[in-house]
Amino acid sequence: MSILRVGTRPSPLAIKQVDELKRMFPWVDFEAVIISTIGDKDKITPLIRVEGGDFFTREIDQALLSAEIDVALHSSKDLPALLTQGLKIAIETVSISPFDALVSKGKLKLLELPYASRIGTSSRRRKEQIYGLRQDLILVDIRGNIEQRLNLIDSGEIDALVVAHAALIRLGLEHMIAEVFSDANFEVSPKQGSLTLVAREDRWQEVRSILSEQAQVTGS
Repeated sequence: MSILRVGTRPSPLAIKQVDELKRMFPWVDFEAVIISTIGDKDKITPLIRVEGGDFFTREIDQALLSAEIDVALHSSKDLPALLTQGLKIAIETVSISPFDALVSKGKLKLLELPYASRIGTSSRRRKEQIYGLRQDLILVDIRGNIEQRLNLIDSGEIDALVVAHAALIRLGLEHMIAEVFSDANFEVSPKQGSLTLVAREDRWQEVRSILSEQAQVTGS
């Protein structure tokens, strides 16, 4: 069995994504190497200021370049517009769901929420979509992993949360969903729900060969 050290973030969702890789490639022994990124450490900066950058990938990719790991695992939507020189996408998986979902008190849908309800999200795209549907809602910048964001509803800091449907699926939290937005009324992110495995250019062919028996990938 081939062994690949895979760099990933410390969140429960990131660990679930490594488990997903193991199910997809059962002939590969993925050894998870947990690496905190600046995005994991900085809980203050709104995502709207860093979208399109390497906020959630930088430290993992640096570890890859220095050969501390063999591959880097990222949520595809977190990838910067341009990969760091010396790196190349090995595979990108098929999205398990590109849609966004709403979690709310009482499982109320977006149009059912009381006037001036507080909605948690830091995404520019999601903010624009929500505002287009309900201009009365108060949009609250929030950070943290999925569990930490969901706790803000329980604590009363927010009334509802917009989050990736795929994240809730991977964490087994679908029972908390009040509504899954369709692309008819809530524009989706084309990369949401898919995973990307990045390799160094000098080992790209080797990594591709190790993964070549898997059919459920979109080639790069």
